[in-house]
This record gives sequence, structure tokens and C-alpha cells, in this order.
Amino acid sequence: MPDQAGDLIATARGVEGMYVEWRRRTRTGLRHVQQAVVPLYERTRHFRIYEPGVIPGLLQTPAYAISLMGAIVAFQRIPDDTEAAVAARIERQRVLRQGTHTFAVLLEESALRAQVADPEVMAGQLGHLLQAASLPSVSLGIISQSTRRTMWPVEGFWIFDSERVLVELVTAEVTVTQPREIELYSRTFAKLAGLAVHGAGARALITAAIAALG
Repeated sequence: MPDQAGDLIATARGVEGMYVEWRRRTRTGLRHVQQAVVPLYERTRHFRIYEPGVIPGLLQTPAYAISLMGAIVAFQRIPDDTEAAVAARIERQRVLRQGTHTFAVLLEESALRAQVADPEVMAGQLGHLLQAASLPSVSLGIISQSTRRTMWPVEGFWIFDSERVLVELVTAEVTVTQPREIELYSRTFAKLAGLAVHGAGARALITAAIAALG
């Protein structure tokens, strides 16, 4: 029982905020959702980010973000404040260049290939990804579609230091604070990172995705 104390304490403290439905968080639009996480971003020193299907918000271009958020607004049937929400998302990208933050980002190759915007916007987004990967604070790994899997693709998740994990579902955002579960996500990230290519290998996959746009 003593070894479960940390998990029990974390559960008791965060039970009400662990599962928050998007319909509650987005009833007035998406802008405040983007702004609400700024304090968490500012205090986090090390980000570990895994996304299987889209480019993560910290690395998005405004045009890509507009297309993606516009689709979310239409699908979720929420008030349309896309322009303000995108502006808030782009503004919080300052953490990439300020302070002592570091970012380990893992993408499935499918995130490069998913055309959530028109080819011109996608080409701009992928070009921006190449530039972001050159930042000293960013480590970008990409898992090729041809890789022999020893770890299956999972839901997208963000690990903030060892404090919490955020997971976005279709219906809700889940906040994980139990040490045992955070450790499991950390192990998952490490296994996925072992499948990824970095540096020249990652750049080659991005360049191939750009070429495939025609």
C-alpha cells in the first residue's frame, strides 16, 4: 500500500479535472483553450510530444492551424473564433525560443502525409517543420510507415516534465497526474523514440512528403 500513496494522492487532488469534455471547454470557442495552457508551457522545462496524425501545435504554421481548427470548429459545432484561437496558438510558440525549454517531438509519418489543408499550405507546413527541427531546443524524430513495429501507434500525448500528461480524445481532454501512469507514458515514449529516425533520416521523410504533394 505505501508504494501506491503517490498515485492515490495525485488521484484525490485532480479527480475533477482529469477528464474534461470538450463540449464544456469549448462552449465559448477555442481561444481560451489555447490560452489556458500557457502557464503550464512556461514552467515546463522538458516537453515530450508524440503525435500520430497531425503536426503538433507548437510547430504549426498559421495557415495549417487555421485549416485544422476550422475543421474542429465545424465538427464539434462550437462557436467559431478560429482566427483568435490561431493567434493564441502561434503566440505561445514563443517558448520554442525563450527560456531553457527543450522539446523532444515524435511524429508518425502519417502526420506528414495527412492532408488536413490544401497542398500549398501543407508544403509550407512541412517546410516550417524542417526549419523547426534545426532549432537547438528541438529534437525531431519521425517513425517511418515502413518501420517494423515493436511498439504500436497509440493516442497522441504530451508529457510535461514528470508533472503530468495530456491526452486528447475525440470527446475530452484527459489529464494524467498519477506517477505510475506518467511512468508508463514515459516508457511508451522511449519505445516509440527507439523506432524513429532523426537528423538526416527525418529530413528525408519530410522532403519525400513535400515531393508527394506534387
